[in-house]
Amino acid sequence: MIRINHTASFAIEDILFCFALESEAAEVFKDQNVLITGIGKVNAAYELTKAILKEKPSVIINLGSAGSSCFQKGEVICCTKFVQRDMDVRGLGFALYETPLSGLPPVLEYGLKMDGLPEGICGTGDNFEMEHKSDPYNVVDMEAYALAMIAMKENIPFLSLKYISDGADDNAAEDWTVQIHKAAIAYGKILGLIEDKEAIL
Repeated sequence: MIRINHTASFAIEDILFCFALESEAAEVFKDQNVLITGIGKVNAAYELTKAILKEKPSVIINLGSAGSSCFQKGEVICCTKFVQRDMDVRGLGFALYETPLSGLPPVLEYGLKMDGLPEGICGTGDNFEMEHKSDPYNVVDMEAYALAMIAMKENIPFLSLKYISDGADDNAAEDWTVQIHKAAIAYGKILGLIEDKEAIL
């Protein structure tokens, strides 16, 4: 049983763990129900939709690396709001980040809170952001918005935890390469899958 907060706990066998890359899951999640979506919103949407139809999970937990100029490298942030940061149809009179005619607000609010973790707003887009200066979001990734939207439309509880691997700045690529292998260990400790003594960083 994994406890998310004081009102939400889920049996481990009912959880679908979503990662973009196998390196983010590593050996820590080898015995769990894991979905590797690939990078980007389209891959994430396609793979999660297939998995929902096949497995009908009780909860979706999105785990992955992310950049941030607001949080420190190595922190794990619980994202409960999501922005599609590369959606810009202001030329037709829509708000920045608003998907035209979708009925969805520019900031999608859907996600469980996890006790003890800081909350963030995740900006998802199909580019590796290296000049993050935007106020509407303080975490950047490439998949979470799509996953959150699908979970919301399918009425499936959704938890998104992001391991801050880089500062979304001009050192982001180098930092990400160094930090990425630490994400799975951090998640394993938070979710109770491994003990502190097992984690060698």
